[in-house]
Amino acid sequence: MIKSQTGFETDTSQSSITVKKVNYNGWRDSYILSNGIVEVVVAPVIGRIMQFRRMGEEGVFWENQSMIGRKANSKLTEWANFGGDKTWPAPQSDWPKITSRAWPPPPAFDSLPLEAMEKNGTLVVTSPADPHYGIRTRRKIQLLPNSPAMRITTTFEKIEGKPVRVGIWIISQMKDPAGIYIPVPVKSIFPESYSKQSSGIPKDLRVSNRIISLKRSSETNEKIGSDSSSLIWVGTRQVLRIESPRLPNLEYPDKGCSAEVYTNADPLNYIELELLGPLRVLKPGEQMEQISTYTLRLRTSKDPLADARKALVLDR
Repeated sequence: MIKSQTGFETDTSQSSITVKKVNYNGWRDSYILSNGIVEVVVAPVIGRIMQFRRMGEEGVFWENQSMIGRKANSKLTEWANFGGDKTWPAPQSDWPKITSRAWPPPPAFDSLPLEAMEKNGTLVVTSPADPHYGIRTRRKIQLLPNSPAMRITTTFEKIEGKPVRVGIWIISQMKDPAGIYIPVPVKSIFPESYSKQSSGIPKDLRVSNRIISLKRSSETNEKIGSDSSSLIWVGTRQVLRIESPRLPNLEYPDKGCSAEVYTNADPLNYIELELLGPLRVLKPGEQMEQISTYTLRLRTSKDPLADARKALVLDR
């Protein structure tokens, strides 16, 4: 056992993980976890994982520069779009029935500070119980030793109130990419390999050799869904794959989607990689969890699609 930088004893299998408490862009009591290959920045005060990056490289998560240093406020009627990675309850179509409003998101999932605890190179951030859903969220954030990968275990725990039908929804806001790619399952439930989730379809949408490819439009917001278990973002220098295995014979939100991509128009030039867990009726005292793995590699080709295909092979 060794001492981490915050004073906790750390198991030797995790001895390559360091944890620092920092002031990140004006958000006090933020954390940076590093394994020497990648690092993750967490800002509990705004309930977000704000950045994921390889050492010496720019981060891949989108951060809203106009929100730097500002605090979340659950009483606002406008959404505080900070960027980064977070969890919401699915499906979104149920929000008006449960919270009496369609937007912004339920407060404990999006606009209340999280309590943070670090031990043995792992950071756990926990929300209060949401006043509408009666659910408390918990996210266990880990970097894998000697690997360019992060694992996040997201748990919804029903604390109080009536049973509620819900699924875990993970949203990662990413910088404007060179390309976005969705692997198509061998037996996709969707005849066109995807589910249309907006009035239009994303820019340059193509399906070829069991890969959906698309880009962000600067003019319109678009969204599609899929029954895939993973999503791939390719930037100028880096490739991120996010994966959460789809479970068989279970009901998924949004007409059966376990993965979705949203592209935002200018001036906020970001896209969202979204992974969804199965729906379940959660009763007080019960909980559900979803594990997501984020793997970040450097590009090796001039062709974004070639790098996406390589990520599919390397990350298996």
